[in-house]
Amino acid sequence: MTTQRTRSLGRPTLDAVAARAGVGRGTVSRVVNGSPQVSPEARAAVQQAIAELGYVPNRAARALVTQRTDSVALVVSESGERVFTEPFFASIVRGISSALLETPMQLWLAMAQSPVERERVEHHLTNQHVDGVLLLSLHDSDPLPTLLEERGLPAVLGGRPARMLQPGAQPAWFVDVDNVGGARQAVEYLTGQGRRRIGTIAGPQDMGAGLARLAGYTEAVKATGGGVNPDLIAYGDFSEGSGAAAMRRLLDSCPDLDAVFVASDLMAFGALRTLREAGRRVPEDVAVIGFDDATIAQQADPPLTTVFQPVEEMGRQMARLLVARIRGDDLPAPHILLDTQLVHRASA
Repeated sequence: MTTQRTRSLGRPTLDAVAARAGVGRGTVSRVVNGSPQVSPEARAAVQQAIAELGYVPNRAARALVTQRTDSVALVVSESGERVFTEPFFASIVRGISSALLETPMQLWLAMAQSPVERERVEHHLTNQHVDGVLLLSLHDSDPLPTLLEERGLPAVLGGRPARMLQPGAQPAWFVDVDNVGGARQAVEYLTGQGRRRIGTIAGPQDMGAGLARLAGYTEAVKATGGGVNPDLIAYGDFSEGSGAAAMRRLLDSCPDLDAVFVASDLMAFGALRTLREAGRRVPEDVAVIGFDDATIAQQADPPLTTVFQPVEEMGRQMARLLVARIRGDDLPAPHILLDTQLVHRASA
């Protein structure tokens, strides 16, 4: 008897929550399962009762009824070192987590760069384990989107896939920022400041962001009436080290360049280091503009002029779009595009 009473006190039931809230058991079930078919007053009463009693839903039992796991996966195709050290990924996860707090969904995070990691993640991505998947830092050759489609798992990509920039490409569900417009605005600002030899450090060309930011640079350069000089283009992988190395290549090929648009703040941070080592003053000799408006942009020497992208909001919208797909909501479009804007500081 004592054991049964202790267990009951330790794990409040759905009926106990209903009694405390003064509503029916079905109303409590709808609130717990995130159904919109509950009045605000009843929802508030149920939520208060849940808090007072410390009720924890039985996820296994609910899964049998709803045929859902109430879990979504965030798969990042990068190393753990980059995911836990680069500000972009932390902001994305914050945004995703804040949106999922509005739902019963739980998030699990996986890095999938090495073959062993990939195999483990692919084995887990089934509807027995998750209801949907968020994909981040995806390269165009990645088979995961096709695999998920074959398994019938809803997926949302962080960033427009590179293949989507080609005419006639199949649509995909994604959330992205206006990479082309942001890059174009940065280069137009540089030309408006009288800069004439403007280089760029572009991102990976098998990623949508890398392609789109280079496209924005190219559009702005062509708009001045001149051609695009391939010697003024170097490539990195969005990391600080790759930005430093790419800046050295640009100085070797075009020592008279007077400005550089860099496709990420981390690469721009590396480019500033190379310019200091080469004795070039910023912005007097070479103006520098980055892309992200990460925290390090304000800490750079000099503080970095950069293109702001709403990374945390991007994470929120990714999560909301995925949840809407899981619920089968009618959606006006398979993608969301967020605005960017130029933030002026001392480097340009």
